[in-house]
Amino acid sequence: MADFYQKEVLINKLITSSAIIAIFISCLGLLGLISLLTLQRTKEIGIRKVLGASITSITGLLSADFLKLVLLAVIIASPIAWLMMSKYLQSFAYRIDIQWWVFVLTAFIALLIAFITVSFQSVKAAMANPVESLRSGE
Repeated sequence: MADFYQKEVLINKLITSSAIIAIFISCLGLLGLISLLTLQRTKEIGIRKVLGASITSITGLLSADFLKLVLLAVIIASPIAWLMMSKYLQSFAYRIDIQWWVFVLTAFIALLIAFITVSFQSVKAAMANPVESLRSGE
């Protein structure tokens, strides 16, 4: 019986390792984008800090756009993933239905990973000395 499902075990390992690599590359890309955004908005962040903005508000300002994009990606990807997984699971004798909470949990984890990635750079930018960013001639 184990030999019969050996192909599925191998596919599961391949999909898991590919997903981990894809998540890592996505986080690197998101970190690069937020680094570029904070570099472009250095003066704005400095002015907001001088006017009394908190680190939380600056982090929220910088991460809101990225979290909206991640949420849009989850909304687009969820029906496609549901269709593909339903089709894959139909080939088994003992089928299970895909529960809705799996997609909600996936959306939450994706948003959490994106928020942690974006917060890392935006907190660093928000804690920088505003005088230095306003003094630079760029």
